[in-house]
Amino acid sequence: MALLPILEFPDPRLRTVATPLTPEQVREPAFQQLLDDMFETMYDAPGIGLAASQVDVHQRFMVIDVSEEHDEPLVFVNPEITERDGEQIYQEGCLSVPNIFADVARANSITVRAMDRNGDAFEMKADGVLAVCIQHEMDHLDGKLFVDYLSPLKREMVRKKLAKAAKFK
Repeated sequence: MALLPILEFPDPRLRTVATPLTPEQVREPAFQQLLDDMFETMYDAPGIGLAASQVDVHQRFMVIDVSEEHDEPLVFVNPEITERDGEQIYQEGCLSVPNIFADVARANSITVRAMDRNGDAFEMKADGVLAVCIQHEMDHLDGKLFVDYLSPLKREMVRKKLAKAAKFK
């Protein structure tokens, strides 16, 4: 397994809309290795979700594990939210926007349809932090970041803060 480099805001590649995958592509050994590498990268970061777009792979899939023990890995290929209910404000962070957190309004509960790591279709209901994480990672697949929910002034402040931090790396 390998740690993958994570793109950081304002990298324009983060704005790329990801393309769907076929079940045959999902079953390829190279794709399975990429999933393992993404989980390793996510856990090392540390994070609870990672979209392929964040590692400069512009295909519609993401990995998530919101468990404390990192023992509930979830793969969502070509995810689609079919139902949304309620609203919650959640303080989000992002591996592509390091050390920045902001309140974002998301659906409180969702139903999502996707393929798993074997290319098999499934549907699941999610609420709380899992629902937030799914919505956050799906935004990445559409070229959107949580900072896009901020005012233009706050977004510019984030960009400047990250640019300054990058100078000291």
